[in-house]
Amino acid sequence: MKPSTKDFLSTDLQFIKGVGPVLATRLMDVLGGRRVIDFLLHRPSYVRSRDIANDISSATGGDTITVPLLIKSHKKGGFFRGRRHPTQIICDDKMGNRVLVQFFNSNYLDYWLNKMPVGQWRLVSGRLEKASRPTINHPEFIEEMHNASKIPHAQAIYPSGEGLTQKVFTNIRDQIFAVMPERIADETDERILEFFDALRHIHYPESDADLAPNSTYMAKLAYCELYAHQCAIVISRRNRMDERNRRTPRPQKYDLMSRFESVLPFEMTGAQRRTCAEIFADMRKDIPMMRLVQGDVGSGKTIVALAAAVYMAQSGAQTAFLAPTDTLAQQHYAKIKPMCDKMGIVCEVLTGRDKGRTRNEKLISLRSGRTRIVIGTHALFSADVEYKDLGLVIIDEQHRFGVSQREQLRAKGRNPDLLSLSATPIPRTLSMTVYGDMDVSIINEKPAGRKPIKTSKLPVGRISELVARISVQIAAGAKVFWVCPLVEESENDGGTTAVEERHKFLSEYFKNVGLVHGQMDKLSRDKVMSDFADNDSDMQILVATTVIEVGIDVPRATIIVIENAECFGLAALHQLRGRVGRGDAQSYCVLLFGARIREEGLQRLDILCETEDGFEIAEQDLMMRGVGELLGTRQSGWLRYNFVDYRAHRDLFKLASRAARDNDIDDWSNDLMAIFDCGVVLGA
Repeated sequence: MKPSTKDFLSTDLQFIKGVGPVLATRLMDVLGGRRVIDFLLHRPSYVRSRDIANDISSATGGDTITVPLLIKSHKKGGFFRGRRHPTQIICDDKMGNRVLVQFFNSNYLDYWLNKMPVGQWRLVSGRLEKASRPTINHPEFIEEMHNASKIPHAQAIYPSGEGLTQKVFTNIRDQIFAVMPERIADETDERILEFFDALRHIHYPESDADLAPNSTYMAKLAYCELYAHQCAIVISRRNRMDERNRRTPRPQKYDLMSRFESVLPFEMTGAQRRTCAEIFADMRKDIPMMRLVQGDVGSGKTIVALAAAVYMAQSGAQTAFLAPTDTLAQQHYAKIKPMCDKMGIVCEVLTGRDKGRTRNEKLISLRSGRTRIVIGTHALFSADVEYKDLGLVIIDEQHRFGVSQREQLRAKGRNPDLLSLSATPIPRTLSMTVYGDMDVSIINEKPAGRKPIKTSKLPVGRISELVARISVQIAAGAKVFWVCPLVEESENDGGTTAVEERHKFLSEYFKNVGLVHGQMDKLSRDKVMSDFADNDSDMQILVATTVIEVGIDVPRATIIVIENAECFGLAALHQLRGRVGRGDAQSYCVLLFGARIREEGLQRLDILCETEDGFEIAEQDLMMRGVGELLGTRQSGWLRYNFVDYRAHRDLFKLASRAARDNDIDDWSNDLMAIFDCGVVLGA
């Protein structure tokens, strides 16, 4: 790309006309960034028809309609008897049907009244509510009749967020594409120009067919995205094999593996031993290890990671074990520290909570090399953290850490080995193209003594019966997870239960019910989860959102209830189910579903009831609904593509992988990697 094109794509959205810093910050939560390129990669979800209807008779409640209305009278709103009343504009359509147009914001009443003068016809577009009378609240636009030809017959609808209307997205889109020809005028590469042309078609779709995965422009953009990622993989592999990155294999100074075997409280499975052998073989090579360990929930990945750390400690080098949350870091530490003490290996935990003298002592121990294994969060790659000889980096739930974060930690050592762990299985048909820069090991056995989790589905109408059954289990010493998808009650979610409402309900039946959700501050949330995990605490039930999906380990928890289970993808349900069944007692998973569940939702629940094989579940999830959505938020641990559909673009995965391997990495490849942020800074 020409420098002018790069500058344009890197432009902060606050400098786009009509945006500003406040709106740009709000957009960042939805776009994942606040640059022009971040907006361009944020594609519309669907197309809403803007065809002009003759009247409202054919519309049903909830439809978005554009219709000519004759303004009959105004009724100004305001406060009456302590209540705010909206300004109402009484209208008739061409058939004489009465339609009420309402505005609740008193600051702009004169503007709306002037825009809709009595006796005039206006084109009004908005959501039609048919309650006691047909009503349009806050129309999306109002136009004079002679402007009918200017109204687009199709409107692109973007994934949005709090405080962001579709008008905001439309205005930003129009501003960007209005200045784009001038800003990329120096661009001569036809492939770049074709790429921007495809983006224009996606942002100005004529119908839903233009946004379908197999449409010409969607397929083009998907291929570009896949090719960029595959080029990054090729570069990563080439760099690892480069002579300049070769190293002298570390000599083994100590015999710690025999001690490791002796302190294990159980016999390792065959899959664990096989994976360990693959890891040790990598660590003996003269090129840095890049290995991903995929293991189903409860398959024993942590012990494999510890084995790798002990193997590295035999050479006198250090291991940094990176966890996504404080809670998970502390749980890993509680599990690993006692075994390290028996082996004579100094193990520490370092998180953002460590301050002052305590933190300084831990940093000194790391610099001196005394600490051989350190477990922690992002604090492990803070600027003041130094290692004497960092030989191995272990990343748990690797999909939660970006490339730059992983590289920041690896930069703390001299070509250290990298071992990534993931409890989110990916279908085998895609693993080599998604994780192509890594060697993959799969742990497909559970530790001996673990019993299959008995999974059943139950309509929410039988919740009192479920509470009675749970009471018996709690009396016998069990602990229970109760998962809800939302924090607050919402009128738009068709009865989806709010976690705080459920907490209140269960507190009427049980003595000590905990509550955690993502809107709580981190310290409070971690405290509740720690109390629930404590065997000596009397907390019987933990009501939670999906913040407990990964990481919390409570062997006494033998029951998990997942409410509104039809709202979750298969991968998320499987992850949540993995919170139980972590001891030798029989565990249960109950999938509560609502009255409005569809046939596809029941099929997903049936799959969970029939199998615990995470790879089979991932394959089914892929075939049923691609990467999956959790109440509008992606819930899978796979790469989060902008244009790629895992089902529709399977062939493109292979084509892009082959092209990246066979072709030289040229300017076009670098441009795409920059656009899609594949480890490349856009403005560089």
